[in-house]
Amino acid sequence: MTVEERLTALGLVLPAPLQAPPGAKLPFAWVHVVGARVFVSGHGPTNADGSLARPLGKVGGEVSLEQGYAAARLTALAMLGSVKRAIGDLERIERWGRVFGMVNSAPGFDRQPAVINGFSDLILEVFGPERGQHARSAVGMAELPFRIPVEIEAELLLRA
Repeated sequence: MTVEERLTALGLVLPAPLQAPPGAKLPFAWVHVVGARVFVSGHGPTNADGSLARPLGKVGGEVSLEQGYAAARLTALAMLGSVKRAIGDLERIERWGRVFGMVNSAPGFDRQPAVINGFSDLILEVFGPERGQHARSAVGMAELPFRIPVEIEAELLLRA
């Protein structure tokens, strides 16, 4: 089964590109391909139309752990959408290399790995244990852009 077929079977849809909030300037590439390496800029959770997904705020405060996990899953879909637009076909991904997950954390919240598991779980579901396995960090941040609860960046390897 291809990645696209798995997404469809799971009832998942890749969202449109991010619609930046009014006044925001984002002068960088979402995906930068250098040879067989793919560097993916930090993504946040988006709705199917590319708008920022709600709820916004700090996990462990306005956002529950479960909502943070769901936001990380939406972030994975947003990232896959950007990668597909950049490389044309998700089957070109040989494997995931590294994931860096940031959680907008309320004071005292220390369950960042459980939040970023939403991202990792989706990637493993879609790509399988060999291609989807990745090294990962999950850290808490005092703030994230636009009050998003999760921001995640990654590095991937393309097939030769």
